[in-house]
Amino acid sequence: MNKIDETIGFLINKYNFEQKIGMILGSGLDIFNDFILFSIDYKEIPNMPLSTVPGHKGRLDVVKVESNSVIIMRGRYHLYEGYSSKDVVFPIEVLKGLGVDILVITNASGGINETYVPGDIMLIKDHINLTGENPLIGGPNFVDMKNAYSYRLRQQFKEIGKNIGIELKEGIYVGVKGPTYETPAEIRFFRTIGGDAVGMSTVLEVIKARSLGIEVVGISSITNVHKDEFSSVTHEEVLEMGKRISRNLEILLREWIKRGI
Repeated sequence: MNKIDETIGFLINKYNFEQKIGMILGSGLDIFNDFILFSIDYKEIPNMPLSTVPGHKGRLDVVKVESNSVIIMRGRYHLYEGYSSKDVVFPIEVLKGLGVDILVITNASGGINETYVPGDIMLIKDHINLTGENPLIGGPNFVDMKNAYSYRLRQQFKEIGKNIGIELKEGIYVGVKGPTYETPAEIRFFRTIGGDAVGMSTVLEVIKARSLGIEVVGISSITNVHKDEFSSVTHEEVLEMGKRISRNLEILLREWIKRGI
């Protein structure tokens, strides 16, 4: 038995997973803490790497949202922690094995688009992978990445946002390896190639999800905006803004789930 099968088997023996929706939460994002049906720390799950970054709880929950139950992974893995690309996407394989076919991937990111302000929520319509990594090396190969961020789901979110009064941006996410924040020259480069936001996660997970046939919606929480060469950013500020954004994010996601996807 390989590691992924062992992990999935362990979890299935713990709980009757019937969820079709999975979520991965980014730094500082904390939603759907009510009506937890099942909860287990990553450290208790065989083969599961540990989240080492502040703002990532390292816990898998099943929560009741309206009439649906959703698997939430509170914490992810990053290349800059020393994990391989295969480690980073391990949770995607677990979610697929538990029956997930729609995945909400969230992250905290820095705004590149100068019209953005901290606190904005951006639907990801495409990404630029500058991590230097790809989790599909060694197979499977040649996965079509057009519509990687589901047009169907983005249209749903845009309609809901308009109806409930939550403004949503839509843009291109630039994925980098980290862990350092970007230099002013790098930000200018990212802006030149069409980036609207930058972060250190998400792109590898989406590549893996698409290779497994999972439909994806990506949501970036804009925690800071790079507008000049003198503005600075700290991880503590990112986490604090993530907490503030969480309220609107939960409202948005709850309404989306309520409407039946």
